[in-house]
Amino acid sequence: AVVSVFALMRLITAPGAGWLVNRMGERVVLATGLTIVAASSLVAGFAGSYDQLLVLRGLGGVGSAMFTVSALALLLRTAGPDQRGRAAGAFQAGFLFGGVTGPALGGIVVGWSIRAPFFVYAATLALATVVALVFLRPHPNSTPVPLKSERDATSSEDATAEQPAPEPIRLITALRNRAYVAACVANLSNGFTAFGLRTSLIPLFVVEYLQRGPGFAGLGFLISAVFQAVTLLPGGRLADQRGRRPAMIIGTLAVVVGMTLLVVDTNLWLYLAAMAILGIGTAFLGSAPAAIVGDIGGGRREGTLVATFQMISDVGAIAGPLIAGLLADHLGFHWAFLSGVAVSLLAAFYAFVMPETRIAKADEKTVTDTV
Repeated sequence: AVVSVFALMRLITAPGAGWLVNRMGERVVLATGLTIVAASSLVAGFAGSYDQLLVLRGLGGVGSAMFTVSALALLLRTAGPDQRGRAAGAFQAGFLFGGVTGPALGGIVVGWSIRAPFFVYAATLALATVVALVFLRPHPNSTPVPLKSERDATSSEDATAEQPAPEPIRLITALRNRAYVAACVANLSNGFTAFGLRTSLIPLFVVEYLQRGPGFAGLGFLISAVFQAVTLLPGGRLADQRGRRPAMIIGTLAVVVGMTLLVVDTNLWLYLAAMAILGIGTAFLGSAPAAIVGDIGGGRREGTLVATFQMISDVGAIAGPLIAGLLADHLGFHWAFLSGVAVSLLAAFYAFVMPETRIAKADEKTVTDTV
């Protein structure tokens, strides 16, 4: 419950975080969210009861929704249309690095005290808050949003404040766009398979079905993380240079193939191959869908679109273990992984039928002048 309440509060408060981004701006919401998580984590380290810890972790989930939605919204608004894929890939690389090093660091500091990880987490968040407040201050002569077109987003950071800001796109309008729906379904698939089903079932699958030790489960996750890290930036580059749709197709099909290898009567080598392929698919789905959301936003403050996009991933991460765990208990691991294949196939279908959202590359002179 302590772990789940954090994710649950993220899911519940994400729409409010998106609304705040549209009204107050990304930088204010980002710094406020970081402060909330830092403060709640610090106090959680001193928690004297289970109830106190539960409430404080729930409060941390509220702050997490604020800073993750605002961070991605800021990234997509400020990155140019020819850089959004790589920017999203670098953004996901940060999460990957933290996800790999965090447990290792936590395993060290927990040896000092069971409360120590909360204090370390609070310290790193406090540092991030300082970065947000000091280094993300807007230029005094710039508007909070880009000017009238996507090209202005890459070439005009000194626009005058008199230029009227474009209104954010309504969520109902974005949901009529097949590309936005494809991005959301891909994020649902990513949350369901990568953050939900794979994280919860793979260790059990390796130990109970493959009859291997827990170390082999860790080896699979390491291989997946390595392949994901190696292909994150190339996947973003492909999305920027060749288009979001090809990157989406590659990512969704890679997840389909990886999950299918887990469905068949597998062995250790097929399991390791599946983890490598899933890492590649996760990398492509870490950049292209986010770039699509940025394209549709058109450089506006699109907190609501980003919040909905992230909520879909949280829904998959919550539903994945529940659905797959139920199937594994009653029908076996293969049927559990088959549910991941089904969700991935749905994402692949939407990737094939979506329109391309990447605009034509800006002329070299404009890019040079911007640099």
